[in-house]
Amino acid sequence: MFHPTVARLTYRALLGRRRALILFALPALLVVIAVAIRALAGADDSTASGILGGFALGTMVPLIGVIAGTGAIGPEIDDGSVVYLLSKPVRRSTIIFTKLLVATGVTVTFSAVPVLLAGFVLNGNSQQIAVAYAVAAAIASVAYSALFLLLGTITRHAVVFGLVYALVWEAFFGTLVPGARTLSVQQWALAVGQKVGAEGALTSDVQLPLALCLLAVVTVGSTWYAGRRLKSLTLAGEE
Repeated sequence: MFHPTVARLTYRALLGRRRALILFALPALLVVIAVAIRALAGADDSTASGILGGFALGTMVPLIGVIAGTGAIGPEIDDGSVVYLLSKPVRRSTIIFTKLLVATGVTVTFSAVPVLLAGFVLNGNSQQIAVAYAVAAAIASVAYSALFLLLGTITRHAVVFGLVYALVWEAFFGTLVPGARTLSVQQWALAVGQKVGAEGALTSDVQLPLALCLLAVVTVGSTWYAGRRLKSLTLAGEE
C-alpha cells in the first residue's frame, strides 16, 4: 500500500519553492504571535486557548491541509503528468494511499508541531492546553488531508473549493453557527483534544463517539472515493 517512488515525487512536489514558503510562513507566524503575546501579556490560559483554537486550529491547520492535500495530486492532474504515473504497474489505491500518507505527514509536521511549540510558549502547557491542541491539530490533519486529496482528484479548482471550505465553513460557519459545528472537522478534532486537556480547558459541540465516527467516515470515505476517481481518470485516458 506504500510506494517509495510515488512518495518521493509527492514530497518533491509539496516542498517545492512556492508551497514551501507558504508552509513555513503560517507556522512561523503562529510562533511569532505566541512569543509576542507571552512577552507583552505573560502566561494566560484563556489567551493560549484563544490563539491555539482560533488562529491555529481554526485557520492555520485547514489552510495547510488545503496546500498539502490538493498539492499531493492536483498539479499532476492539471498538467497531465498523472498519465505517466498511471501508466506504471502500480495499483491506484496504492498511489492514493501513498499520497495521503505524505500529505498527512506534511500537514502534521507543519501544524501539530508548531501548535505544540506555540502552546508551550504561551502558557507552558498549563492544563495540558498545548498538548491537547497539538493532538487535535494532528487528528484534524488526517481528515483534512484525505478530504482535500479527494478534492484534488475530482476538480481542477480544488484549491479554490478547499479555501472556501477552510475559510468560510471552518473559520466562519463552523465557529459561529451552532448547527454547522456538527459537520466541522475542527469540532471533531476538538472533541478528541478535550479528552487530553484538563477539564474545561477545551470544549467541543460534538461528543467524542460521534466525532470519532465522523472522522473515520470522512477519512476512509474520501480515500476510497479518491481511488475510484483515479481509476476513472485511467479509463478516460484509455478511451
